[in-house]
Amino acid sequence: MISEPAKKTAAQCRHYAMCKIDFLGTGLCPSGQTKHYVSYYPQGRMDIYHALANNLIPVTQGLIDIARSCTLCGICDKQCHFVTGLRPMKVMRALKEHVESYLEENGEIKGAKEDPILDRLQGIVGEEWATKDPATLVAYANDPFPLTDMKMPRCVVLPRTRDEVVEIVQLSRRESIPYVVRGNGGSVYGAVFTDGIVIDTNRMKGIEIDQDNWTVTAQAGVTSYDLQQEVSKHGFRVNVAEPAATVCGNLVCTGIFSTWSSAYGIGADNLIDAEFVDAEGRIFHLNEKSAPNLFAFKKEVSPAPGICTQAVIPLHPVTEDEEGILIPFSSFDQALAFARNLSKRRIGLAIAVLGNHYLSTFMSPSADLAKRSKKVLQDTLGIQYTVFVIGDRYARDAIKRMTTVAIDNRALRMLMLGLPRLLDGEWIDLIEGFESDKQPFEIFCREGMVPILEAILRPSVETFSSAVDEDLKDFYRQLYSRPEMTDMVWLNSFRIVSSRMARHKHVLPFLVYVPLDRVEVIQGILSELARVADLYGIEHEYGFLTPLDLGKRGILEYDYYIDQTDEMEKEKVRRAMAVIEPFLDDLARKTKGVMGFKYVFSQGCSRKEGFLYL
Repeated sequence: MISEPAKKTAAQCRHYAMCKIDFLGTGLCPSGQTKHYVSYYPQGRMDIYHALANNLIPVTQGLIDIARSCTLCGICDKQCHFVTGLRPMKVMRALKEHVESYLEENGEIKGAKEDPILDRLQGIVGEEWATKDPATLVAYANDPFPLTDMKMPRCVVLPRTRDEVVEIVQLSRRESIPYVVRGNGGSVYGAVFTDGIVIDTNRMKGIEIDQDNWTVTAQAGVTSYDLQQEVSKHGFRVNVAEPAATVCGNLVCTGIFSTWSSAYGIGADNLIDAEFVDAEGRIFHLNEKSAPNLFAFKKEVSPAPGICTQAVIPLHPVTEDEEGILIPFSSFDQALAFARNLSKRRIGLAIAVLGNHYLSTFMSPSADLAKRSKKVLQDTLGIQYTVFVIGDRYARDAIKRMTTVAIDNRALRMLMLGLPRLLDGEWIDLIEGFESDKQPFEIFCREGMVPILEAILRPSVETFSSAVDEDLKDFYRQLYSRPEMTDMVWLNSFRIVSSRMARHKHVLPFLVYVPLDRVEVIQGILSELARVADLYGIEHEYGFLTPLDLGKRGILEYDYYIDQTDEMEKEKVRRAMAVIEPFLDDLARKTKGVMGFKYVFSQGCSRKEGFLYL
């Protein structure tokens, strides 16, 4: 009764919750929008099928309802292929078929045991919004993080208001039942699991814009994508993280870091005020004098200060002349120096030093094409790193005077839509035919080369869509006919391609704050992370670096990639972490400006001065 291909696909779900936001304009899973529990979204059904295949949960009435609520509309196939290359429709069909076959054979339907705590939770939020059905619980029980095991919660509850959150926390405290709060998805660090109560904020979706004060108030369940979409209607931007992540959760946990942090800041820079429910069920606001001092930073692993039920966030104005630009480099040192110089001079809004894995994945509709285009960028064109910048026309004019080579948005659109032909030999022969002492990309990226490359690459939605499965070609043609899909400003504001970094495997990011005036320190961190990964046979890639505080500091990401279903790979990560954490701790003790992310995690409301200038 279990389909092995479906089981394999289900096990590979990344838990990034991209199927819970309408990031492609395709609509959302109908049952998920109505029911709100993770189990009614494609992500949850993947977990449910995997659990059934491994005899971890019984067939219950809740499971039957979840399976039958799937309309097989196909939205999940489009969304998940764009992000991970997975095709979850086979899992959705297999789940429905399994349940119907089970019922035809008169299989036993298990009922839930009575639980007085569940009754009281339902008394707070309503009968529909609290459950202990195993089919729902299992969707809150694990994620791909390799160092934690599955933990089935006792109950899941979906409050709608702050006052309901207060009552749930007070109930939990009186009954000595642990709880965790959950945003939109899981956690790549295994931080949202409990055998007690899971408080899912998915129903807390309020957004209120104050245009006079340039602020927006967002409730706990509002995602980055949805908030960005709403404020963009009014000519503003917010500094947010991954599109499916809840804004309040990211503010508390990580302080929001992104390529925009060069201009918009991190930590407390991203907050005007916030409302919390603490562990005793008391309400406090960040700006109250009697509130806990969350602006301060302590160099220790700290628990979350409470449940952030809403936050008041600054809005940033958007000008009509903003565009993206890429500056290629043959070495990391050169790219870093250029990015730091831009930051020191306050040129540009978003700035990052990107690795080729990031850039090729950003551009490519498939993992295979990304792998091949990365090789072309490195080996044929000599591009090892690129500095990515969003700026207005004055910033772009300044950048073009600072460098002889730049890829503007027109050129990037040409490269993206012509990417499948970029791998052909015709244009490579053209580049190699130029005799020059310059890097190949210096010839390739000349403005005068654009008409020649357009003739060779024949950029079009037809060319682009030739790289995907036949039944997805029409969808990708329609999708990339929309100008925003090749617009660096839009893509970077909404960050819908950042989740592609884990397209071929789950990504485990190492995040480190670094001093940008100590290049040797940064190089040492990169070298050690690469050495440890090679030592244990872990796939790894440089991610990005964004300058902060006018080029004084920066945030560095380096990524390990693992197959989350492979126990041997999990063990490799365990061994690697045992080496990396002491290395970063020791380096931080010796070097000002170095700070591993484990200390900042859950202290995201801190003033950045507290952890950047210890």
